[in-house]
Amino acid sequence: MLSTAGKSGAMLEEDPDQTYENVLAEIQSFELPIEATLRSVYDDQPNAHKKFMEKLDACIRNHDKEIEKMCNFHHQGFVDAITELLKVRTDAEKLKVQVTDTNRRFQDAGKEVIVQTEDIIRCRIQQRNITTVVEKLQLCLPVLEMYSKLKEQMSTKRYYSALKTMEQLENVYFPRVSQYRFCQLMIENLPKLREDIKEISMSDLKDFLESIRKHSDKIGETAMKQAQQQKIFTVTLQKRNNVKFGKTMYINDRIPEERNEVVLKHAFEEEDENEEEVLTVQDLVDFSPVYQCLHIYSVLGDEETFENYYRKQRKKQARLVLQPQSNMHETVDGYRRYFTQIVGFFVVEDHILHVTQGLVTRAYTDELWNMALSKIIAVLRAHSSYCTDPDLVLELKNLIVIFADTLQGYGFPVNRLFDLLFEIRDQYNETLLKKWAGVFRDIFEEDNYSPIPIVSEEEYRAIISKFPFQDPDLEKQPFPKKLPMSQSVPHIYIQVKEFIYASLKFSESLHRSSTEIDDMLRKSTNLLLTRTLSSCLLNLIKKPHIGLTELVQIIINTTHLEQACKYLEDFITNITNISQETVHTTRLYGLSTFKDARHAAEGEIYTKLNQKIDEFVQLADYDWTMSEPDGRASGYLMDLINFLRSIFQVFTHLPTNSSDHAAMSGKVAQTACMSACQHLSTSLMQMLLDSELKQISMGAVQQFNLDVIQCELFASSEPVPGFQGDTLQLAFIDLRQLLDLFMVWDWSTYLADYGQPASKYLRVNPNTALTLLEKMKDTSKKNNIFAQFRKNDRDKQKLIETVVKQLRSLVNGMSQHT
Repeated sequence: MLSTAGKSGAMLEEDPDQTYENVLAEIQSFELPIEATLRSVYDDQPNAHKKFMEKLDACIRNHDKEIEKMCNFHHQGFVDAITELLKVRTDAEKLKVQVTDTNRRFQDAGKEVIVQTEDIIRCRIQQRNITTVVEKLQLCLPVLEMYSKLKEQMSTKRYYSALKTMEQLENVYFPRVSQYRFCQLMIENLPKLREDIKEISMSDLKDFLESIRKHSDKIGETAMKQAQQQKIFTVTLQKRNNVKFGKTMYINDRIPEERNEVVLKHAFEEEDENEEEVLTVQDLVDFSPVYQCLHIYSVLGDEETFENYYRKQRKKQARLVLQPQSNMHETVDGYRRYFTQIVGFFVVEDHILHVTQGLVTRAYTDELWNMALSKIIAVLRAHSSYCTDPDLVLELKNLIVIFADTLQGYGFPVNRLFDLLFEIRDQYNETLLKKWAGVFRDIFEEDNYSPIPIVSEEEYRAIISKFPFQDPDLEKQPFPKKLPMSQSVPHIYIQVKEFIYASLKFSESLHRSSTEIDDMLRKSTNLLLTRTLSSCLLNLIKKPHIGLTELVQIIINTTHLEQACKYLEDFITNITNISQETVHTTRLYGLSTFKDARHAAEGEIYTKLNQKIDEFVQLADYDWTMSEPDGRASGYLMDLINFLRSIFQVFTHLPTNSSDHAAMSGKVAQTACMSACQHLSTSLMQMLLDSELKQISMGAVQQFNLDVIQCELFASSEPVPGFQGDTLQLAFIDLRQLLDLFMVWDWSTYLADYGQPASKYLRVNPNTALTLLEKMKDTSKKNNIFAQFRKNDRDKQKLIETVVKQLRSLVNGMSQHT
């Protein structure tokens, strides 16, 4: 292009006109780019474009002239052609009309043929299509029918049949129509249907598990009721056989033997009435969800998953069932709900074990039961420890027995439960002991501690029918009369028998021999006597309001209760039919219990008697500086002696219906009397030697001597029979010798014979004599201000000082010797 532009510039320099011609030629040629050509025109010379425009206009005018010549040359031919064309137009219109008319007539003539032809074609097409459709439908209809059947089975929840139908579709029907789209859709839908069936069946299983969890207590209640009825029937039949063959069963001797037939007849009538109402676990629970789910998972080849899920869920439910309520121990209904739920759980598992193959195995149920049994025992141990009511513990025992018998009937081992019952039996005995401790306390509180008055034969027979009392001498006496014991004795005896009955109730249905029951009864009765009754008696004896009269009556009561112990042993023997001569028979320890209580009562008598003496002695009001005695004993001492006489008369009521009891009563009275005299003598001696008493006059000593004489007269009057000679008077011998020494003022004899076995003042201790003499010495100094002016008084004062020195030397000698 640059070379072309160069050439144009050169041409313009040589011949401008020729150059413009060449440029116009290039523009008309349409071969070369016009831009470079036009640029060469405008760039070479100034005003060159004007010349170029003139040349261009001239060129245009030449072309216009040529065009005009050309048009003038061809104009006539064009006019002729137009004329010819107008002629042809008229003919064409005529022809068009003719052709249109002909076509119309032809179309009208062929319409019927076309219609018939189209009908024939359509019929043949339809016939061919029908034949094809029939063939395909014959091939697809069985598939559709089976699929429809599958849908129907799904809608009616026949999932196991639906799975079998799916297998037929996949193995037989789908391969025939696999090329069709609907078949592919069905094939794609089958896995979803299987999953739906699994989910639905699992949902039904979950509902079933939830349902049996809620209804376990009803299932367990029914099972326990049936087990209880079966047991009653068995026991009743056994009783009937024993009655028939003349055997006697001592389960509770409060039921008269003549009523046995009535009881047995009633039991059999109840058994007949309940026979038609027996319900099984199948009647209470619909197990079809379990069977269906098991079959479905078996068909789907996922049986292991189902088994694991079922066992896992049931173990969770077992833990929930075994978890008791926190207040279960408060009522028997709490324990009953706990047991019925557990029984219902294991009854269901036992049913599943026997009606399915592999879902539940014996090893699995044994493992589950062992786990549950350990938990049950731990729960019962914990909750039963809170029970303080023996009736509730007894109800719990009965529930445990029914619970154990029910599960034992289903093949579960329950020996550990019966071992637990022995632990609960000890607790039951403890609650009984606490209850009877309250009973005994109430009896003791209500007793008036006086002999029982009898006004008629009926009253007498009523009492001896409850308490084994025998006294031929008393029976001969006319009415009214009194029994030696108080009201508490027959009440205590009756309550001990009631305790034995209550203890026996727990031993029933424990599958133990009569020997074991006998041993249990005797041991529990021993605990009642040696611990509970003994403690109540000791507490009673120690009570402040129990006086000497009441203590004497308590001694009488314990004596009669001790005699009744052999009748309690006979009572237990009659219940258990175990002879007391059997080698291993436990003996009752009531004898030692009542002996200990009696000894405690005797000791309390001695203590209270001494306390009463102290109260009287505290009333003493001596004038220790009196010059002359009153001439009669002190009032407090006479009151004390009169009190002692009345008290010792009470001891005549102690039982003496046998030589042993007479010896015992005499010993108690003698010991009490001797203890009282010794304590009184000691108290009087301490009064003389009291450190706070600084001075004693001879007149006070003489007055004190009058009181001691009254004590000696009381001792010599034999307030209690059985003392030999002056044994009782010896209690005051220390006082007597001391007072005689001072009254006679026989110091020479005392000092000369001191230490000799035959000394007249052998019981006078030098230290005692010294103490009393110093108190009299001080009094002598105070009262004899002018004694120094009288020769006799001066001599007596010297004698006292001499005796004091000698007594001190004796006391010092005794201390050195010691």
